[in-house]
Amino acid sequence: MPYLLISTQIRMECGPTIVGDVESDKDLMEYLGATLQQMLGNNFKEWRTPKSPRVVLDLLERRGWRVVGMTGIGQTCAWTLHKPLTPQKKQANGHQEKAAATNGEPAPQKLSDMDLS
Repeated sequence: MPYLLISTQIRMECGPTIVGDVESDKDLMEYLGATLQQMLGNNFKEWRTPKSPRVVLDLLERRGWRVVGMTGIGQTCAWTLHKPLTPQKKQANGHQEKAAATNGEPAPQKLSDMDLS
């Protein structure tokens, strides 16, 4: 589950914030203090938390999520967040590289770094 959408309507300062649908990660939804609800007139359920969007975004950042997009749609604000599937390792120069799938070592960056024997 590398992407997450959250949204809020009309008031951003106080919530509630919609943080998922029926297929969302239940453990993450519980961490956000959300409950699965079906609003009157809707034929679908959604996870809602009483927390404000700012608090939700802070909590998600602590779990490794990063905002990659935000938009306003009428009286709704929506954020798209992404969390990499592979662990990231910081290099001394501040860049990040993906860990190799085999042994956790950094993936070679140049052909000359590869062991071709």
